[in-house]
Amino acid sequence: MATATTPQDHDAGEALAERIRQASIDGTPLRIVGGDTRFFYGREVKGDELSTREHCGISFYDPVELVVSVRTGTPLAALEAALAEHGQILPFEPPRYGEASTVGGMVASGLSGPRRPWAGAVRDFVLGTRVINHEGIEQRFGGEVMKNVAGYDLSRLMVGAQGTLGLITEVSFKVLPAPGAVQSLHLELPLDEARLRLADWGREPLPISAAAWLDGALHLRLEGGPSSVAATRARIGGDELDNAFWSALRDQHLPFFRAGQAPLWRLSLPHRAPALDLPGIDESLMIHDWAGAQRWLRTELDAEAVRQACQAAGGHATCYGPRPAAIEPFTPLPEVLMKYHRNLKAQLDPKGIFNPGRLYAAF
Repeated sequence: MATATTPQDHDAGEALAERIRQASIDGTPLRIVGGDTRFFYGREVKGDELSTREHCGISFYDPVELVVSVRTGTPLAALEAALAEHGQILPFEPPRYGEASTVGGMVASGLSGPRRPWAGAVRDFVLGTRVINHEGIEQRFGGEVMKNVAGYDLSRLMVGAQGTLGLITEVSFKVLPAPGAVQSLHLELPLDEARLRLADWGREPLPISAAAWLDGALHLRLEGGPSSVAATRARIGGDELDNAFWSALRDQHLPFFRAGQAPLWRLSLPHRAPALDLPGIDESLMIHDWAGAQRWLRTELDAEAVRQACQAAGGHATCYGPRPAAIEPFTPLPEVLMKYHRNLKAQLDPKGIFNPGRLYAAF
C-alpha cells in the first residue's frame, strides 16, 4: 500500500516553509504546535504559533517491508489505526495524552510507553525524516530502509529535540507485527520481592513486555506466541489483569496521576537501583514502571534534593508538572554538554527561531 502526495499536501508543506523563511528574516520566534497534548513536557515557549495540523496523512506504507512514512501533523491514533488494519504496531508504544496527539509531537518529545525496555525507544525505529531548516528549505535525512545510513544519525537527533533544531515534516518508521497473544497479570507482592522476581525472570527468555509495581502488586504483561504466553502464564501464576491497564499507565490516566497537586516527577534510574535517599518518601507510594527503571513520584520536596538522590543512584529526574516556575523541567547539563548543545543549536538554528528555550533557557 502506498499513498501519493496530493497538491493539498504540497501546499501545506510550502506554507510551513514560507512561514519559516519569513520568521528567519524577521527574527521571529516560532512555537511549533501539533495537538499540543505534551505542553507540560518542557519549558514554556513564547513565540508565534506554527501549526502542523494541516500537514497530515500517510505518504507511504509497505506492510510487507514493515515501513511507513507519515506527515507529522497526522493524528497518532490515525496512524495506529492504519497499522492495526494490517496487524502491525509501533513497537515503542508511544503515549498519546489525548485524542489530538500527533506524530510530530510523538517524535519531538521522544517519549515511549511500557514496552520500551523490551522493544526499544522511538529513535530506535526512526529510519528517516524530512525537516524544514531555518532557511525554509526541506531536507531529507535517512530513508525508508535500515541500510540507507546517509543522514540516519541526524534523523535520530531530531527525536527528543522538542522541535528546537528544525521543523520535522515527515518521518519514516520501522514497524512490527502485533503479538499473537497478550496476557496481563496481577500478582500481590511486596516491592522487594517483586524486584527479586523480575531480576530472576530477566535472566530467561520469557515473553515479558511490560512490568510495573504499584499499590502493593506487580503488574505484568506477556506478549508473543500463544504457547509461550500460556506456558509463562501457568508458571508465574497471579490473577488476570485487564490489558487496558497499560494504556491507562501509558497515558497517565491511572488515579495516581490525577491525585494531588504536588509536582509530578519522572525518575530515570538503573532498573536495579535501590530505594532512593529521599526524606519522608515511601517508595511503596510510587509507581515503579519499566521493571523499576522508570519511577513516578509526586512530592513537594526541593527539586535539588530529588535530583541529587537520582544522580547518586546513577539516574536523573524530569519534572512533568504542575511545575512551579522555579523548577527547571530537565536536569541541568554539565557545562561541557551544554556547550555541545549550544553549538548544535547555533549550527542548525542560527537565528534561534525554533521553539527557543523549550529545553533549556540557554537555547
